[in-house]
Amino acid sequence: MKHEEIDVIIPVYRPDEKLHRLLLALERQTVKPSRILLVNTERELFDDACLKGTEHVEVIHIRKSEFDHGGTRHMAAEMLPGAFLLFLTQDAIPADDCLIERLYEAFATGRESDRQQPVAAAYARQLPMPDCHVIERYTRSFNYGKESRIKTADDLEMLGIKTFFCSNVCAMYRRSTYEALGGFERHTIFNEDMIFAGKLIQNGYAVAYCAEAKVYHSHNYSGLQQFHRNFDLGVSQAEHPEIFQMVRSESEGIRMVKQTAAFLCHSKRGYLLPKLIWQSGWKYLGYQLGKRYEKLPEWLIRRCTMSPGYWEHQNESGRQ
Repeated sequence: MKHEEIDVIIPVYRPDEKLHRLLLALERQTVKPSRILLVNTERELFDDACLKGTEHVEVIHIRKSEFDHGGTRHMAAEMLPGAFLLFLTQDAIPADDCLIERLYEAFATGRESDRQQPVAAAYARQLPMPDCHVIERYTRSFNYGKESRIKTADDLEMLGIKTFFCSNVCAMYRRSTYEALGGFERHTIFNEDMIFAGKLIQNGYAVAYCAEAKVYHSHNYSGLQQFHRNFDLGVSQAEHPEIFQMVRSESEGIRMVKQTAAFLCHSKRGYLLPKLIWQSGWKYLGYQLGKRYEKLPEWLIRRCTMSPGYWEHQNESGRQ
């Protein structure tokens, strides 16, 4: 099929065989990317073996102190000329050869007859990896259902925080709109994708969830890892009230816990309920502390975060 140039950007740190599988899968796509740029953190940790059998892949190296979730991706976007930008993480494996094609189609067909908002971003469905634990497997299905959906400001009352949901695990953006709205935040601890999706929604654009575009991606986080991740999530929301004060996140989290508990009971896995409660408690505690990070001493913030480098930059910019 005829298409505009699509460039792929993948931040990389300590690459393993998943990155090699990802790159080979991109080579087999029905719609092939024009360029693939890997932004690797720490040159000495990069294994060139992950590039074996690939083409059109360029690698640039940065220091760990230079990495930023939003700033690094934006820097890479500025280096490439494609009309569309596809962001992936190094552990997101395309489920088939139509990933890029399906995401690209969302921009052309992802408009319902009664809506005028053009699609400016499209993100893929995330399927659980084979080793994914039961609770996380259900969480994947809760957050990434089987039905595609176009989201606009009209959906805020019904969908709440999910209206802004978008994941750079696998997401494509129209460059012209990306640049018009200033791109990703240059200094973000986390959540650069949802922050930008919120800007899109607020400026009259639509975000497409494309369930037909699929990647395998999941993590088996411990309770403490969930705590650290959700602390950073809370920080990101506290730092961007212009986006997140419009909606509440807690109700969606509670709904997910309730539905997961019901699933465990109905599937005769009630013995996993204590684990669900344990993990949910860590998530909630981390999130609530993150939203109140400005009231916390610096030593405690550093204990809670999963991104210590972010706070180095905060200190440099004058955080008291």
